[in-house]
Amino acid sequence: MQTEELIVADETEELHLAAEGIIPAIEALLFVASEPLETKRIAKLTGEDERAIALAIQQLQERYSNGGIVLREVAGGYRFATASTVRDVVEAYLLPPKASLSTPALEALAIVAHMQPVTKSEIEAIRGVNSDSVVNTLVDRNLIAEAGRKDVVGRPMTYKTTSLFLESFGLNSLDDLPQLELEPGQPLELNLLIPQQELPEVQPQEPEAQQEEPEAQSEVPAES
Repeated sequence: MQTEELIVADETEELHLAAEGIIPAIEALLFVASEPLETKRIAKLTGEDERAIALAIQQLQERYSNGGIVLREVAGGYRFATASTVRDVVEAYLLPPKASLSTPALEALAIVAHMQPVTKSEIEAIRGVNSDSVVNTLVDRNLIAEAGRKDVVGRPMTYKTTSLFLESFGLNSLDDLPQLELEPGQPLELNLLIPQQELPEVQPQEPEAQQEEPEAQSEVPAES
């Protein structure tokens, strides 16, 4: 029994040493990566055991837990992002008006998030107005994407959210979305997305040709 305990202790020590040795490489990878990196991919890039990678990431999360930069798990992987405590100042720098989404666009995005795959006609049926412009805007911003044609008369195109959507709203998966509650005769609630936390990264976009409503800001990531 004592021998087995010694073997386990040796393996644990080796794992911690491996994790400590690989931290600089993981830190550099996450710094330059333009998307969240999965543990499996980091292990492949570094040639290290996934257990050591997971332990190193845990140590990095602790190291960055109290600063302006944090290490977050999002969209199935890990990435550096700005902390919620500095959101306003970072957003002021990264989010000029042209990078914001209008209220109608956020409304359509919420519908797609909860009902995907969903057609443009189905979005319009809920919103009660033509949604060509906002759907095109969301596609251009890479927040939604085509998801194939629906097997009904006319075979309309359906839409789904993208990984950038998950990043932009701090979601690890669609399971993190709050429950959608719509009552007959009640307007669509716009607070369908979880509260903004740390800021993920988005590329600057061209402004919309015409804003339908006052604009609302979406969450933005830290630059490398």
